[in-house]
Amino acid sequence: MGEDARKSSDTTGGVNVLLPLLFNVVLGFKLCPNRCLCYQSSDLVDCQSRGLTHIPRSVPHGTWLLDLSRNKVTEVHGVSFNGLWSLRILLLSNNSIQVLQRQSLSSLRFLETLDLSFNRLHWLPQDFSQSLSSLQELRLNHNLLQHLDSPSLDQFENLRNLSYNLDLSYNRIRVMEVGVFNSLTHLRLLNLEGNKLNVLKDGLLTRQQSLEALLLSRNNISLIETEALAPLQSLTLFGLQGNQLEHLKFKTFLKLHTTSTYLQMSLNPWTCDCELHHVFSKILRVRHLHVEDYKEIICHAPVKLAGASLVSVDSQLCMAETATVMVITITVILAMIGALVKADRNHKNKQNYE
Repeated sequence: MGEDARKSSDTTGGVNVLLPLLFNVVLGFKLCPNRCLCYQSSDLVDCQSRGLTHIPRSVPHGTWLLDLSRNKVTEVHGVSFNGLWSLRILLLSNNSIQVLQRQSLSSLRFLETLDLSFNRLHWLPQDFSQSLSSLQELRLNHNLLQHLDSPSLDQFENLRNLSYNLDLSYNRIRVMEVGVFNSLTHLRLLNLEGNKLNVLKDGLLTRQQSLEALLLSRNNISLIETEALAPLQSLTLFGLQGNQLEHLKFKTFLKLHTTSTYLQMSLNPWTCDCELHHVFSKILRVRHLHVEDYKEIICHAPVKLAGASLVSVDSQLCMAETATVMVITITVILAMIGALVKADRNHKNKQNYE
């Protein structure tokens, strides 16, 4: 009898342990976080602008969209989104997030859109993309990211389905190591505007044959390496406004084998000379290349042309060079004539002497 009582007691104890767990699971499906609005018909949880300082734990497990934007969250913990297997869209923009802890996104295997824009992220954890294999759109714009290099390479390794948009604009990125985007073979839009990039390197976009828009305006780019654009077979928009470009190589754009590509190149400190005239003249003659803002391209140098539009002076840029060539040609011809006259005179003098 004592043994039966002991077994009964053990069973009761086990039930007592399981009941709270089951109760929490049920609550997870039904309760709505404090200060949030839950729309059961659409599985949407709206916690926007609620003054939250942490991720609420009682989000229903069936939630499809969770909006936590415009709050005061500073850190995302490792268990913040546990159990939210159905989540497809997660909005965390306009907080003050400085840290994403390891495993903080590990349960979001079916997440398709992640918005972390307008936060204070300096870096991403090494397991950032480990479970984000379904992600199609990632917004990291307006943060404080500085480098996309090793060991950051692994951050994007699993984002093979990222097919729409990777927004890294308005960070502080100076360096992007060749290969950092290698896994993003389906990417259509890459936005790197408003960073501190100096050069667009060969090999950086080797596997981005599907890329349609490459936005690099408002960086410090002064050089585009010759093979940098060669892989971009689908590129329709290439934004280069507001950089530090003084000259271009026509060969760089000749490598761009697309159906139609619009180029944006104004607001650069162009040196308007005969070389630049030749480059733009050739680009404008290529059927699939269109300089969208050609009339807005303004000369920065030489001083006598500063402030003038390239289109207004391009016919004059090679006049000096043409004149110089003519002077040299005439000088050479005159020298040759002089030499022939002198040789003829010497020949006649020699005959007279004999």
